[in-house]
Amino acid sequence: MSDVRWAYAVNQWDTNIDSFVRKREHERAFKTVSISGFSGVELTAVSFGAWEPLGKPQQIADLYGSLEGFRDVLSACALDAVSSYVYDPSVGFEVEMGRGPDPLDPASVDQIVRTARWFAGALRRLGGSVLVVRAAPSAWQTGPLSDEQIGVLADLWNTVGPAVAADGIALGLHVDFLSALRLDDGIHRLLAATDAETVGVAIDTAEYAIAGIDPVALYRRYADRVVHVQLKDARETVDDAEASTPHAEQFIRTEGGARKILRWFYEPSDERALVDFEGFVGALAEHGYRGWIVVESDQSPHPAESTMVAGWYVQKVLQPLLEGTRVPA
Repeated sequence: MSDVRWAYAVNQWDTNIDSFVRKREHERAFKTVSISGFSGVELTAVSFGAWEPLGKPQQIADLYGSLEGFRDVLSACALDAVSSYVYDPSVGFEVEMGRGPDPLDPASVDQIVRTARWFAGALRRLGGSVLVVRAAPSAWQTGPLSDEQIGVLADLWNTVGPAVAADGIALGLHVDFLSALRLDDGIHRLLAATDAETVGVAIDTAEYAIAGIDPVALYRRYADRVVHVQLKDARETVDDAEASTPHAEQFIRTEGGARKILRWFYEPSDERALVDFEGFVGALAEHGYRGWIVVESDQSPHPAESTMVAGWYVQKVLQPLLEGTRVPA
């Protein structure tokens, strides 16, 4: 399957305010990604000025001279592209560290479209193909989404999808384990209300597994709409009540909640926990998936080691499944 490309998310290197700000740290990460068998990197949209130099197009240009200059650095590290940007509308870019627009407010559409176009244009110049967006606010903020709220979100993403397509970029809706869309069939209701031609799905295996949703079954249901895949593992689940804890992003995701979970996400490996990677990649092969597969290991205490472990597993186990040279266990 030559149309499948493998990338690695660099978010695991960015663990502290000053840990990933210099070019030499970037190049070490990029070279580690490359020698581990990946051809691209995924970036996360963040607004924190020089402390997040890869968080937005302007900061990349400020540090590397231009987006093209940054791509030259990637090429020198034997990487082809920035596969994708992950964008949460709640992150504001008008003011550094500012609050972003509310996707449930119809008046926010124009601002979110402008920001999405900004990142889509950068992706086009960096060789990427997908803008991955957080599809809805957190469960604790909204509770189950009403039909009216689903309609507002559908109108938003039905507007953003064609807008980024003008730059040749696909839109992929991302659902994390704290998302309001996990409640009352929100995922399926939103996908039913959006245009399948311009609003795609980005499947993050660990986020769904933590939410108690089988990523293999979800992929099979929406295979025709999946435009992006993020592979990572998890060892714990979070039920609806825990996901609805006030300020869950900080208390649950960052601090580990009442159970003091120190780490939610793990790199794919043959010591799998909740995610059946061989079953998932077998399903990708069965349905003819084409696009980027991004491996992640958010929160890894040893980023280089995690990358190399994942690279071995991809090359020896998962990639052969896509190529039809290995039978799933």
